Amino acid sequence: MNDSSWGAPPQAGYWGPTDQGHGHGHVPSPGQAYVRGAAQAGPAYDAHEAPQTRPMPIVPDVAEFGGHQEDDRGVGRLSGAPVRHETNPEPMPDAAQPAPKPQKKSAGRDLSAAIGVGVGLGAVIVASLFIVKAVFVGVVAVAVVVGLWELTKRLDERKGIRAPLVPLALGGAAMVVAGYVRGAEGAWVAMALTALAVLVWRMTEPPENYLRDVTAGVFAAFYVPFLATFVAMMLTAEDGPERVLTFLLLTVVSDTGAYAVGWRFGRTKLAPRISPGKTREGLIGAVTFAMVAGALCMEFLIDDGAWWQGLLLGLAVAVSATLGDLGESMIKRDLGIKDMGTLLPGHGGIMDRLDSLLPTAPVVWLLLVLFVGSG
Repeated sequence: MNDSSWGAPPQAGYWGPTDQGHGHGHVPSPGQAYVRGAAQAGPAYDAHEAPQTRPMPIVPDVAEFGGHQEDDRGVGRLSGAPVRHETNPEPMPDAAQPAPKPQKKSAGRDLSAAIGVGVGLGAVIVASLFIVKAVFVGVVAVAVVVGLWELTKRLDERKGIRAPLVPLALGGAAMVVAGYVRGAEGAWVAMALTALAVLVWRMTEPPENYLRDVTAGVFAAFYVPFLATFVAMMLTAEDGPERVLTFLLLTVVSDTGAYAVGWRFGRTKLAPRISPGKTREGLIGAVTFAMVAGALCMEFLIDDGAWWQGLLLGLAVAVSATLGDLGESMIKRDLGIKDMGTLLPGHGGIMDRLDSLLPTAPVVWLLLVLFVGSG
């Protein structure tokens, strides 16, 4: 993920002084040569870091330079006068020498570790989901607490923002449980109490940066545990495990489709200033994979579901998952980090896996309620 705020390099054909230290309007001395292709000094170019250039052969092409050529001192003269030729022109490349082989495209991460960790996490989640619902709620609560720890730790390390972790962790876990037990009403009440606890907890420290710290704390409470409560609320339905499994499958399939298609066919950047690795072709892959998976899930997993509803659900998941991924990429760019943590080999941290899941949870919950009801 490399952005560049530098402009494009000077184009060939620009005539500039080799001595970058002179200002505008300077008349070159006889010993100073003006060369074609020299770097231009300016506010976005450091004169001390100017690349060393050597004079290129002066080509007597009147049509290219508008009938104006340079003499040995860099002073313009009319075309038709004798032209100085280079005695040692740059050697041409050897045609017999084989061209370098193109490098094979790299996937950019340890796929074996990523697949192994992904399969292990999937087994734990599916087992807890279909055996005891309360165990799955506990898994979600643990993931929320670890995600909050990663986020607050990075905020402190990179920005000096001290969002209070203790009330966030306790309130976040309570938020998930309240969403499972009392539904949306319980989730909102727990969210409000968590925000209040953050404000009060921070009062025990000096008032400097109080507003900044509590704002970050309230943001963290909404971003991680509150959005995760929609997963717990899906579970309360009669076919709750199937709804949660549909949510997880569609999100994973969307990410996989974007990764596979973007890695193989990606050419056009989707949001280069935020995440240069993402492409429009990858987004098309995410939408296609998610819509097919959505149609299958709604037809075979969800009670009273229809395949056309799955197409809409898959489209919505692909969009929300991509926006969630871009949103966390924006946070990580602001913090100047690549990953939120190192807990999961091949993946990064817990938050690097929750980035697309968290904003997708309320979208899937809402559409399922609209399509087949909340029961």
